[in-house]
Amino acid sequence: MNVYELCFSPTGGTRKVSRCLANALSPDPVFVDLTDRKEDFSLRTFSPEDLCIAAVPSYGGRVPAPAADRLLAMKGQGARVVLLAVYGNRDYDDTLLELDEVTREAGFVPVAGVAAVAEHSIVRAFGQGRPDEADREALASFAETILARLDQDDLTLSLPGKRPYVDYHGVPMKPAAGEACTGCGACAKNCPVGAIPEETPAETDQAVCISCMRCVARCPKKARTIGEAALAGAAQMLQKVCSGRKPNQLFLIPAPAGEKREKGGVPCEAAEKEDPPESGGIHSDPGHSGGLFCGDYGHPAAGAGKAG
Repeated sequence: MNVYELCFSPTGGTRKVSRCLANALSPDPVFVDLTDRKEDFSLRTFSPEDLCIAAVPSYGGRVPAPAADRLLAMKGQGARVVLLAVYGNRDYDDTLLELDEVTREAGFVPVAGVAAVAEHSIVRAFGQGRPDEADREALASFAETILARLDQDDLTLSLPGKRPYVDYHGVPMKPAAGEACTGCGACAKNCPVGAIPEETPAETDQAVCISCMRCVARCPKKARTIGEAALAGAAQMLQKVCSGRKPNQLFLIPAPAGEKREKGGVPCEAAEKEDPPESGGIHSDPGHSGGLFCGDYGHPAAGAGKAG
């Protein structure tokens, strides 16, 4: 079985999470960089013997549009896929549900969903240091559970979220080049959507920019930034909904008849009465749509939910 890591990770947070999961699923996973705007993803073809991880950050509770477009260009041809939504310690809203729809349309067969926390890509204090050791242990446990359930016949996967999907119109904060910019072009080369002209890399096409912060992360001179006042305002606005430690979550296809379903190692009946585990929980309810561990942390605001 070949394992492929289909990952959209502009600032590296989503890649950290997907790499933990991929390495636990296979000793030699193949990385496919969905941030590479120059790759022809229509040439990517898979088979039913393959297992893929479709890993995306949650942007305002949605799948980033470029990631969705690149996944849709692929030919899944029955390859099984683990859906991975990475969020910046607020919430992921409809991201997993939308990712399920996107991958199915591309010909993949979703077998599990994972929601995990990484550092917020704009306000780095939220989710700082995650994924940490506890997260890595939870993700390794998730991978073990997924592998044990791959051969199920019932492929009905119930995920949190609702339709129509939450509205997301982007983030008003756009990175800008400061006086330290040398015009090296690293930002333009690495921009996932081509919002930075290669001829004039100090500029940004704000209509195209998705505020993914890749240019900020990749600038060797740290010349691209969000203004301090804007960052302070975003931090204040998100403080309430991004505080505390949010758990990682695994959503599974219903267990076969007679098999005991578990959540975070606690049988279902008892799990409803227990406090959520700090680093992870497992859902396998046939009708689950966001119960245990899926609290409503508020709807998207500027930069809400974003992870890299």
